[in-house]
Amino acid sequence: MRIDILTIFPGMFEGPFSYSIVKRALEKKLVEIHLHDIRDYATDKHRRVDDYPFGGGAGMVMMIEPVERCLDALKLERAYDEIIYMSPDGERLDQPMVNNLSTRSNLILLCGHYKGVDERIREHLITREVSAGDYVLSGGELPAAILTDAVVRLIPGVLGDETSALTDSFQDQLLSPPVYTRPSDYKGWKVPEILLSGHDRKIAEWRHEQAVMRTKKRRPDML
Repeated sequence: MRIDILTIFPGMFEGPFSYSIVKRALEKKLVEIHLHDIRDYATDKHRRVDDYPFGGGAGMVMMIEPVERCLDALKLERAYDEIIYMSPDGERLDQPMVNNLSTRSNLILLCGHYKGVDERIREHLITREVSAGDYVLSGGELPAAILTDAVVRLIPGVLGDETSALTDSFQDQLLSPPVYTRPSDYKGWKVPEILLSGHDRKIAEWRHEQAVMRTKKRRPDML
């Protein structure tokens, strides 16, 4: 898989992509992540990518020209399955969407900033809009990092145990059950006996029951 991220702050991704699962995926060459500074495609010597909104009002708006120039350069090299704009009013990012995107070959993520992007970008240049949640951030960089992390961990070979992702919260419309590790008794706080029994079927039944109970309590809307 290849993910191209268009941003005016490529340095914001150095931390999230330099550790843990995404780092290992990059080292194994199971994914390519390429950062593109939209300012490199500006049409003036000051590398300007924003301007005042028509009609007045507060804030600045990202211009269409630099974004289109960057997209055109990438699309000359390969076909993309999706060109996604990270937007607070897009589709809510969820596990089914992540599962679907993890099967694609080439993705572009466009990070907005300031007051947003020229509406014509949304109307003519992208294929999908995705939101990380019902709140507004300073830009699309953090949501793009979240989407990338969620997708990359599902690529075959990325996780040490590929069945691990299948038991994550939301994969089966349930939250994950509680998990424990050593020691089995800490300050009198004990691990449930069933988990120490070695009885695989009963452990699986217990975990399912716990997942249902936890979902009913914390996220009844999922049931």
